[in-house]
Amino acid sequence: MAISLADKTVVVTGASRGIGLGIARAFANSGARLVLLADDPAVLAVAEELGGQGRVVDITDAAAVKAALQPVGRIDVLVNNAGLEAMTPVDSDNSDNERVVRRIVEVNVVGTFLVTGAALPAMRSGGRIINTASVWARGAEARFGAYVASKHAVIGLTKTWAKELGPRGITVNAVCPGWVRTEASMRSLHRIASADRRGEAEVMDDILDGQILPGLMEPDDVAGPYLFLASDLAANMTGQSVGVDRGEFPW
Repeated sequence: MAISLADKTVVVTGASRGIGLGIARAFANSGARLVLLADDPAVLAVAEELGGQGRVVDITDAAAVKAALQPVGRIDVLVNNAGLEAMTPVDSDNSDNERVVRRIVEVNVVGTFLVTGAALPAMRSGGRIINTASVWARGAEARFGAYVASKHAVIGLTKTWAKELGPRGITVNAVCPGWVRTEASMRSLHRIASADRRGEAEVMDDILDGQILPGLMEPDDVAGPYLFLASDLAANMTGQSVGVDRGEFPW
Protein backbone atom coordinates (compact mmCIF):
# COMPACT_ATOMS: atom_id res chain seq x y z
CA MET A 1 0.00 0.00 0.00
CA ALA A 2 1.39 3.39 -0.98
CA ILE A 3 0.93 6.15 1.60
CA SER A 4 0.80 9.69 0.27
CA LEU A 5 1.81 12.58 2.50
CA ALA A 6 1.74 15.20 -0.24
CA ASP A 7 1.32 18.73 1.10
CA LYS A 8 2.45 17.60 4.57
CA THR A 9 5.46 19.20 6.24
CA VAL A 10 7.54 16.64 8.10
CA VAL A 11 10.38 17.44 10.50
CA VAL A 12 12.87 14.63 11.15
CA THR A 13 15.71 14.92 13.66
CA GLY A 14 18.89 12.88 13.40
CA ALA A 15 18.33 12.52 9.66
CA SER A 16 21.90 12.63 8.37
CA ARG A 17 22.47 8.86 8.55
CA GLY A 18 21.18 5.55 9.87
CA ILE A 19 17.52 5.10 10.73
CA GLY A 20 16.86 8.83 10.42
CA LEU A 21 18.09 8.83 6.84
CA GLY A 22 15.92 5.82 6.03
CA ILE A 23 12.91 7.62 7.53
CA ALA A 24 13.68 10.79 5.57
CA ARG A 25 13.92 8.85 2.30
CA ALA A 26 10.56 7.19 2.92
CA PHE A 27 8.84 10.49 3.67
CA ALA A 28 10.42 12.09 0.60
CA ASN A 29 9.08 9.24 -1.53
CA SER A 30 5.63 9.82 -0.01
CA GLY A 31 5.63 13.39 -1.33
CA ALA A 32 6.16 15.18 2.00
CA ARG A 33 8.00 18.48 2.39
CA LEU A 34 11.03 17.72 4.53
CA VAL A 35 12.85 19.71 7.18
CA LEU A 36 15.81 17.70 8.44
CA LEU A 37 17.73 18.46 11.62
CA ALA A 38 21.02 16.95 12.77
CA ASP A 39 24.14 17.88 14.66
CA ASP A 40 26.08 16.91 11.54
CA PRO A 41 26.81 19.00 8.43
CA ALA A 42 26.06 15.93 6.30
CA VAL A 43 22.36 16.67 6.86
CA LEU A 44 22.63 19.56 4.39
CA ALA A 45 23.64 17.26 1.54
CA VAL A 46 20.94 14.76 2.51
CA ALA A 47 18.29 17.49 2.49
CA GLU A 48 19.45 18.73 -0.90
CA GLU A 49 19.35 15.21 -2.34
CA LEU A 50 15.81 14.64 -1.02
CA GLY A 51 14.51 18.06 -2.04
CA GLY A 52 14.05 19.33 1.49
CA GLN A 53 15.58 21.82 3.89
CA GLY A 54 18.46 21.00 6.22
CA ARG A 55 19.45 22.54 9.53
CA VAL A 56 22.63 21.82 11.49
CA VAL A 57 21.58 22.06 15.12
CA ASP A 58 22.36 20.52 18.51
CA ILE A 59 18.91 19.57 19.80
CA THR A 60 20.03 20.09 23.41
CA ASP A 61 20.38 23.83 22.68
CA ALA A 62 16.90 25.29 23.23
CA ALA A 63 17.61 28.60 21.48
CA ALA A 64 19.14 26.87 18.46
CA VAL A 65 16.18 24.50 18.18
CA LYS A 66 13.68 27.36 18.25
CA ALA A 67 15.67 29.28 15.66
CA ALA A 68 15.77 26.22 13.40
CA LEU A 69 12.03 25.54 13.56
CA GLN A 70 10.61 29.07 13.69
CA PRO A 71 10.86 29.68 9.89
CA VAL A 72 9.25 26.35 9.01
CA GLY A 73 5.64 27.43 9.38
CA ARG A 74 3.03 24.70 9.77
CA ILE A 75 4.39 21.34 10.96
CA ASP A 76 2.19 18.32 10.27
CA VAL A 77 4.51 15.54 11.44
CA LEU A 78 7.42 15.58 13.88
CA VAL A 79 9.73 12.58 14.03
CA ASN A 80 11.98 12.73 17.09
CA ASN A 81 14.66 10.34 15.90
CA ALA A 82 17.96 11.93 17.00
CA GLY A 83 19.69 9.83 19.62
CA LEU A 84 23.00 8.84 21.16
CA GLU A 85 23.96 5.26 22.03
CA ALA A 86 27.01 4.25 24.05
CA MET A 87 28.14 1.84 26.74
CA THR A 88 27.95 3.20 30.29
CA PRO A 89 28.58 0.31 32.73
CA VAL A 90 27.69 1.29 36.27
CA ASP A 91 30.93 -0.15 37.67
CA SER A 92 33.15 1.65 35.19
CA ASP A 93 36.26 3.42 36.48
CA ASN A 94 36.49 5.44 33.27
CA SER A 95 36.58 9.11 34.23
CA ASP A 96 34.61 9.93 31.07
CA ASN A 97 31.68 7.69 31.98
CA GLU A 98 29.71 10.35 33.84
CA ARG A 99 30.03 12.79 30.94
CA VAL A 100 28.74 10.17 28.50
CA VAL A 101 25.80 9.30 30.77
CA ARG A 102 24.79 12.95 31.02
CA ARG A 103 25.15 13.51 27.28
CA ILE A 104 22.99 10.49 26.40
CA VAL A 105 20.22 11.73 28.68
CA GLU A 106 20.56 15.28 27.34
CA VAL A 107 20.25 14.20 23.71
CA ASN A 108 17.74 11.37 23.99
CA VAL A 109 15.44 12.85 26.63
CA VAL A 110 16.04 16.60 27.01
CA GLY A 111 16.62 17.10 23.28
CA THR A 112 13.43 15.24 22.41
CA PHE A 113 11.57 17.41 24.94
CA LEU A 114 13.00 20.65 23.53
CA VAL A 115 12.29 19.84 19.89
CA THR A 116 8.74 18.82 20.67
CA GLY A 117 8.10 21.97 22.69
CA ALA A 118 9.48 24.14 19.90
CA ALA A 119 7.42 22.37 17.22
CA LEU A 120 4.07 22.37 19.01
CA PRO A 121 3.12 26.02 18.29
CA ALA A 122 3.22 25.12 14.58
CA MET A 123 1.12 21.95 14.93
CA ARG A 124 -2.65 21.80 14.55
CA SER A 125 -5.35 19.19 15.03
CA GLY A 126 -4.40 16.15 13.00
CA GLY A 127 -0.72 16.60 13.82
CA ARG A 128 1.48 13.59 14.45
CA ILE A 129 4.45 13.16 16.77
CA ILE A 130 6.48 9.98 16.35
CA ASN A 131 9.32 9.22 18.75
CA THR A 132 12.10 6.72 18.06
CA ALA A 133 12.52 4.54 21.12
CA SER A 134 14.18 1.11 20.94
CA VAL A 135 13.57 -2.57 21.54
CA TRP A 136 15.59 -1.90 24.70
CA ALA A 137 12.90 0.58 25.78
CA ARG A 138 10.81 -2.49 26.58
CA GLY A 139 13.64 -4.54 28.01
CA ALA A 140 17.29 -3.96 28.89
CA GLU A 141 20.86 -4.67 27.88
CA ALA A 142 23.78 -4.96 30.28
CA ARG A 143 26.26 -2.07 30.27
CA PHE A 144 23.95 0.24 28.31
CA GLY A 145 22.19 1.68 31.36
CA ALA A 146 22.03 5.32 30.30
CA TYR A 147 20.80 4.49 26.79
CA VAL A 148 18.24 1.96 28.06
CA ALA A 149 16.99 4.39 30.71
CA SER A 150 16.73 7.19 28.15
CA LYS A 151 14.65 5.04 25.80
CA HIS A 152 12.37 3.94 28.64
CA ALA A 153 11.96 7.68 29.25
CA VAL A 154 11.02 8.21 25.61
CA ILE A 155 8.16 5.73 26.08
CA GLY A 156 7.14 7.64 29.19
CA LEU A 157 7.15 10.93 27.30
CA THR A 158 5.13 9.34 24.50
CA LYS A 159 2.39 8.20 26.87
CA THR A 160 2.38 11.47 28.79
CA TRP A 161 2.25 13.68 25.69
CA ALA A 162 -0.52 11.52 24.23
CA LYS A 163 -2.64 12.46 27.24
CA GLU A 164 -1.61 16.13 27.09
CA LEU A 165 -2.06 16.62 23.36
CA GLY A 166 -5.00 14.33 22.63
CA PRO A 167 -7.53 17.10 23.38
CA ARG A 168 -5.77 19.17 20.69
CA GLY A 169 -6.18 16.40 18.11
CA ILE A 170 -2.44 15.56 18.06
CA THR A 171 -1.39 11.93 18.32
CA VAL A 172 1.88 10.79 19.89
CA ASN A 173 3.33 7.33 19.28
CA ALA A 174 6.71 5.62 19.40
CA VAL A 175 8.54 3.16 17.20
CA CYS A 176 10.85 0.65 18.86
CA PRO A 177 13.43 -0.64 16.35
CA GLY A 178 15.44 -3.75 17.01
CA TRP A 179 18.91 -4.32 15.60
CA VAL A 180 19.43 -2.34 12.40
CA ARG A 181 22.66 -2.11 10.41
CA THR A 182 23.75 1.45 11.29
CA GLU A 183 27.04 3.01 12.34
CA ALA A 184 25.78 3.27 15.92
CA SER A 185 24.59 -0.33 16.18
CA MET A 186 27.74 -1.75 14.61
CA ARG A 187 29.79 0.33 17.04
CA SER A 188 27.76 -1.15 19.91
CA LEU A 189 28.27 -4.64 18.47
CA HIS A 190 32.03 -4.06 18.47
CA ARG A 191 31.97 -2.81 22.06
CA ILE A 192 29.87 -5.73 23.29
CA ALA A 193 32.20 -8.20 21.58
CA SER A 194 35.28 -6.50 23.08
CA ALA A 195 33.80 -6.38 26.58
CA ASP A 196 32.84 -10.07 26.40
CA ARG A 197 36.10 -11.05 24.68
CA ARG A 198 34.19 -12.66 21.84
CA GLY A 199 34.22 -12.29 18.10
CA GLU A 200 31.80 -9.86 16.49
CA ALA A 201 30.44 -12.62 14.24
CA GLU A 202 29.60 -14.72 17.28
CA VAL A 203 27.78 -11.83 18.96
CA MET A 204 25.88 -11.14 15.75
CA ASP A 205 24.87 -14.79 15.51
CA ASP A 206 23.42 -14.56 19.04
CA ILE A 207 21.48 -11.42 18.07
CA LEU A 208 20.04 -13.02 14.95
CA ASP A 209 19.22 -16.24 16.86
CA GLY A 210 17.14 -14.10 19.22
CA GLN A 211 14.88 -12.96 16.38
CA ILE A 212 11.87 -14.85 15.06
CA LEU A 213 12.49 -13.62 11.51
CA PRO A 214 16.00 -14.14 10.10
CA GLY A 215 18.40 -11.47 8.94
CA LEU A 216 19.56 -8.04 10.03
CA MET A 217 17.39 -5.05 9.14
CA GLU A 218 18.66 -2.14 7.08
CA PRO A 219 17.59 1.48 7.85
CA ASP A 220 15.01 1.54 5.05
CA ASP A 221 13.34 -1.56 6.55
CA VAL A 222 12.22 0.41 9.61
CA ALA A 223 10.58 3.34 7.85
CA GLY A 224 7.17 1.81 7.06
CA PRO A 225 5.66 2.15 10.56
CA TYR A 226 6.66 5.82 10.66
CA LEU A 227 4.74 6.45 7.44
CA PHE A 228 1.76 4.55 8.80
CA LEU A 229 1.72 6.47 12.10
CA ALA A 230 1.98 9.75 10.18
CA SER A 231 -0.98 8.89 7.97
CA ASP A 232 -4.75 9.03 8.41
CA LEU A 233 -4.70 5.24 8.76
CA ALA A 234 -3.36 5.71 12.30
CA ALA A 235 -5.77 8.49 13.30
CA ASN A 236 -7.10 6.42 16.21
CA MET A 237 -3.71 5.37 17.60
CA THR A 238 -1.99 7.37 20.33
CA GLY A 239 0.21 6.60 23.30
CA GLN A 240 1.38 3.39 21.63
CA SER A 241 4.84 1.88 21.09
CA VAL A 242 5.22 -0.19 17.94
CA GLY A 243 7.98 -2.80 17.80
CA VAL A 244 9.91 -3.29 14.56
CA ASP A 245 12.39 -5.92 15.67
CA ARG A 246 11.84 -9.12 13.64
CA GLY A 247 10.39 -10.68 16.77
CA GLU A 248 13.38 -9.94 19.02
CA PHE A 249 11.28 -8.63 21.92
CA PRO A 250 10.82 -11.46 24.50
CA TRP A 251 7.06 -11.96 24.32
